[in-house]
Parts: sequence; structure tokens; C-alpha cells
Amino acid sequence: MNRYERLNSLLELLAERGRIEVDDIAEELDVSAATIRRDLDHLAEQQLLTRTRGGAVAHAVSYDLPLRYKTARHADDKLRIAKAAAALVTKGSVVGLNGGTTATEVARALAARTDLDLTIVTNALNIANELAVRQQIKLVVTGGVVRPQSYELIGPLARMIPAELTLDVIFLGVDHLDPQHGATASNEGEAAINRLLTERSGRVVAVTDSSKLGGAAFVRICAVEDIDVLITDVHADEAMVAQFRDRGLEVQLV
Repeated sequence: MNRYERLNSLLELLAERGRIEVDDIAEELDVSAATIRRDLDHLAEQQLLTRTRGGAVAHAVSYDLPLRYKTARHADDKLRIAKAAAALVTKGSVVGLNGGTTATEVARALAARTDLDLTIVTNALNIANELAVRQQIKLVVTGGVVRPQSYELIGPLARMIPAELTLDVIFLGVDHLDPQHGATASNEGEAAINRLLTERSGRVVAVTDSSKLGGAAFVRICAVEDIDVLITDVHADEAMVAQFRDRGLEVQLV
């Protein structure tokens, strides 16, 4: 387990339990107590938890894991999904990307395709930072107010530029995707800009690993009928995949 995986595990365990103890977690993660102490100190400096004498308790602020601690989740699945998504793009396309780890991998896969001259529209600062140096990509950033947990730009200012654009395709990262509830997000500001990007796109491709299939987050982005393609991993539940196909989605399992 590398450090990012360990930090992610610590935050998830803390979110689940509310309190963790150094010795117990060290045994559970099979690392030394000294390593866990250093990790907890680091996360406390980030104001993601509160240190106690023998461990840590959940911080009083909103507990949404920052993007940098989510990168290790289902990493291999996300790479395959990203590669399949990038294969759908043709030269000269205008591509939308929202935030999140899977959409970030799609951005990297697109950047690796030097045969494409693309315009990419995104509200995610981390994606914009990676693509800004790619000469074959014309980059458009929406503007708006930064949400630190996801690096996404949200709010009324973020809606002004996309409202004037037409996209060929958006690769839509989600918090949950369900045959009945559609695509949903945990934050209302993210959901609003993501909904606008989908409305401005000729084709909507949902990109998500199978752990996010089923259930619903706080705010709906769009209905299942508004999505054309779902790219997910081969671990997806067969019955749920069948439901998506029954609702008209093309489903790619990678």
C-alpha cells in the first residue's frame, strides 16, 4: 500500500467510524504505528481531521475527500475506461470534461493522442493545468469559484461561458449513476455546471467505475435518457447493466 492509498484508507475509516486509534489502524493496515502517526499528523495539517492523544477524530467541517486522496481508488479500472473514452473522439472535436478522477484520466488519455486537434472545455482546474501545455489542444476553462475538494469551478460565473458554446461530446464523471435516479452529484454547484455542459453537448458519455453504479447522491445532473453511452468496468453488476441497456444506453464494459 503506497502513501496515497494509505491516506485515503485513513480518511475513509475515519469517515465511517468517527474515531480511530493508532495501534488498531496500524495493525489493520499492516504498517508501523510510527507511520500512522506521521500520516495522521499530515492529514491534521491539511485540516482533514483532529488529532487526539492516541489517534484522531473526524474534523467538524464537511467531510468530502479532496480529489488528491481519491486517485488510488479503482485506478486500473479508470485507466481502461479513459482509454476507451479517448478512442471515441475524432479529430477536430469539441470535448467537454467535468471534474473527478475518472474524467482526469480521460483528459490524460486524450492528451496522449497526438493525432487529434481538439478543443476541450472544462470546469476542472487540475485538468486545465495538465492540458495547458498540450499544443494540439485548444483549452477553454469555464471560470467560476473554485470548490477545493474537487478543483471544479462552480457558481453563476461558471455558467456564462458554457451557455454560449456547442460541444460534440462530454465525458461525464458522476458520484452515482442509477437506472432510475440518473446521474447525480453530491454538491449542488457541481451538479448545476455539469448539467449545463450535458445540455450543450451533442453526445453524453458517462465514465465511471462500477462502484458508483446504483444509488443516488444529493442532486441530479441528468436523467438516464439524456446519456448516450456508459463506459464502466467489467465488474459491473450484470442485472444493473441490463437495466441501463433497457433504458436505451449503449454500455461498454472494459
